[in-house]
Amino acid sequence: MSELVPGGNLPLPEGAVTVRVPGPFDVSALVTDEGGKVRGDADFVFYNQPSAPGARLSGDTLTVDPRRLRAGADRITVVVSPADSGTPLGRLPAPVLQVTGPGGRPLARFAPPRPRQETVLLLAEIYRRGDGWKLRALGQGYADGLAGLARDFGVDVVDDTPAAPVPSASPVASRARPAPAPAFRTAPASTTAHPAPTLPSPDAAAFLTLVNSARSTASSPPVSLDPRLIEAARAHASAMASAGRLGVEGADGVSVFQRLAATGYAYLTVGEHLVSGPRNPSELVEYCLRTEQPRRTLHDPAFSHVGLAHADGRSGDTYWTALWARPLTPDALTRTAEEVVGLTNRERARAGLPPLAVDPLLAHAAQAYSTDMAVRAFYSHTSPEGTQPWDRAAAAGSARRSIGENIACGQRSAAEVVEGWMNSPGHRANILKPDFTHIGIGFAGGGPAGTYWTQLFGA
Repeated sequence: MSELVPGGNLPLPEGAVTVRVPGPFDVSALVTDEGGKVRGDADFVFYNQPSAPGARLSGDTLTVDPRRLRAGADRITVVVSPADSGTPLGRLPAPVLQVTGPGGRPLARFAPPRPRQETVLLLAEIYRRGDGWKLRALGQGYADGLAGLARDFGVDVVDDTPAAPVPSASPVASRARPAPAPAFRTAPASTTAHPAPTLPSPDAAAFLTLVNSARSTASSPPVSLDPRLIEAARAHASAMASAGRLGVEGADGVSVFQRLAATGYAYLTVGEHLVSGPRNPSELVEYCLRTEQPRRTLHDPAFSHVGLAHADGRSGDTYWTALWARPLTPDALTRTAEEVVGLTNRERARAGLPPLAVDPLLAHAAQAYSTDMAVRAFYSHTSPEGTQPWDRAAAAGSARRSIGENIACGQRSAAEVVEGWMNSPGHRANILKPDFTHIGIGFAGGGPAGTYWTQLFGA
């Protein structure tokens, strides 16, 4: 039997597996597609709705049979919350996940770090990897209550129990889910990368001409081809063709954003078109212009570079990858951080609260943490070493008595990330907490989600 640590994973055998969390907890589960969202309320399994295709809850035990999940399901997130909604998780025994395979064979055990202020814990996820399934230990705290968590996964829930207030002198940690995945964010199933050409291919050159003509009509500045974006696009298109499917992450766990980061292109913002079917650049551009989300990406004035590649699959389909980006520079990073601070203070002003001042020590800690999440491909308030936001602030030299943190991944701009935080009760509470006086902002591109954001608050 495996003893898992946060971020640890193991392959699952074929057939049904059970996950059990004994103790004074409610177990629930969310069945999601690749974009991290449910298709409807039926994908939320909890005590009032104990079953869905391939998942059944009985008391403290959830049974999952991946073969019987609804079509398109790629992930089941296992969640625990206090059976008594008025009791914080920190006052209960630490939840322990016990995983059992077919025939009752013990597979794994996971004892996450003890929760503090969090009211819900994302304990583990069962996810598709190629033709098989794996289990990953999470241990990620969530401060918004079960209803807030469900809403962030896309479930329409009426929450008639308000979340417990957070003591003003205590550290606060909230967690933001990634924004809904844009259309055609999908990926490869092989890490085999082909060498990038020293010169753009004729298809890439034709694509650039068509794209800049379309951007001109939208009053957006022209973009130029970048060999690093072409290299990443070529590796990604080849991987999709080998797998015979579109996808933002390959069977090896490598995302299109990680492929771009591996070329050495550091970006401030990134976008992608992952499409199969068009036979040439003209048909690809025509498709993008008649579909809302791809059209917004093609017209987006934030991008300055583009790369294009395609590969033919065994079925005869052509798989296209177009990557869009703006390079990361110190000035651009500073402007982005200032924009996040400005938008945050605008929300505080609307609530009649004083603005937050930028604290260089908090900013240093926030930037280091966003970079760490991107480089090591994790997403949690708790680092792989077990450090918490207040630990990281202290390590940066901060002596502030109260620390709070918002994190987010996948958002493409300062406006998008602040809007997402304000739409989530726990993160909104951090932004509008009267006791906070200072803030630091971190941003990094890369990792499976593409972008990683950190707000670190202090008082």
